[in-house]
Amino acid sequence: MGWTPPGVVSASSSQLASWSVGCQRDVTVKESEMHATAAVPVVGVDLSKHVFELAVADDQWRIVERARLSRSQFERWFANRAVGSVVMESCGSAHHWGRWLAGMGIAVTLLPAQYVRAYVRRNKTDAADAAALIEALRCSDLAPVRIKSIEQQALQALHRTRSLWMSTRTSRINALRGFCREFGIAISQGSRIGLEQIGRQAADPASGLPQLLRPTLRLLLEEIRLLEARISQLELELAQLARQSQACKTLLTVPGVGLLTATAMVAATSGEVAHFKDARHFASWFGLTPKESSSGMTRRLGRISKRGDRYLRMLLTHGARSVLRAATVADRQGRPVDDLRRWALGIQGRAHHNRATCALANKMARICYAVLRDHADYAGVRVQRKLQPTYPLVAAA
Repeated sequence: MGWTPPGVVSASSSQLASWSVGCQRDVTVKESEMHATAAVPVVGVDLSKHVFELAVADDQWRIVERARLSRSQFERWFANRAVGSVVMESCGSAHHWGRWLAGMGIAVTLLPAQYVRAYVRRNKTDAADAAALIEALRCSDLAPVRIKSIEQQALQALHRTRSLWMSTRTSRINALRGFCREFGIAISQGSRIGLEQIGRQAADPASGLPQLLRPTLRLLLEEIRLLEARISQLELELAQLARQSQACKTLLTVPGVGLLTATAMVAATSGEVAHFKDARHFASWFGLTPKESSSGMTRRLGRISKRGDRYLRMLLTHGARSVLRAATVADRQGRPVDDLRRWALGIQGRAHHNRATCALANKMARICYAVLRDHADYAGVRVQRKLQPTYPLVAAA
């Protein structure tokens, strides 16, 4: 894999292979089993860092016992009880406890926290939250959250780390631009050109930068180069994982879907979409379907809902912008354009560019659903893509 920058631990091929297999593993139970819990004891658990509030319901959904336990008491409580079903909010540490309870043979249901809130009566307390979970479990309209595997959460953590590094890099570049502007030095747009200009200004004794500030500017430039090297190393590891995951290879054949989108979607869905009702349901899971405000014979469709996974929605939207831009250039030059791009160009001609982008992102999400459901490449043609890092490693050496 080449040079490894300081602070980056390179994953071995065996580790990446285990991620590929683990992301495909389903650690949840069937939805029918999760809701068929009226005949067995049900425990609602309000999770916390140190305190766990429990509400135990009988077969008539009446709360017959409550408990407020520490972390060690919580583990012993389930080890000494015969529990049929546990319901928790999908929040921090919920997937960990869900895997732990599922390993004990207990049916686990994770419910979206924002929907459980509607069942809280009067004041919000831990006891009220635990009771609300019992009541929310009775609602068959609430779709449970699938428990993620360890490999899925590890892959998501890699994406979150890259986002943090990208945000830090952007803030450092903006700070350098601001410092130069205060001393009458205008920096061109673009990160690569801008960093080159700032480096020349910091090294030029005749520039307007004060001598007191120059060492700090050099440190910021070195920090940016180190961040770029770490981002590139992380992207190389993601590329190795994508080569070993069949779901990632399938997603990479979809127009506008690259390395980040493919691996992030596999981390979020484990590469399986059987639990989604249809392609529209899958697109709405990303918040790419219109918000509806209808009554009687009047139907109003507004902007996209922007619900669901914000990170994946951002990746799909950026991919749609790239596809639409390339299609526009190809159409102007008289080069052939396929049906999908022609359809997007038609929407762009009738409506605003951003509307066409959102429509194409919605269509891309539906195509991703179809290829994952059928385990087949898009249009039966495999697209050969070079999975290269964003920033070349040689620049940081």
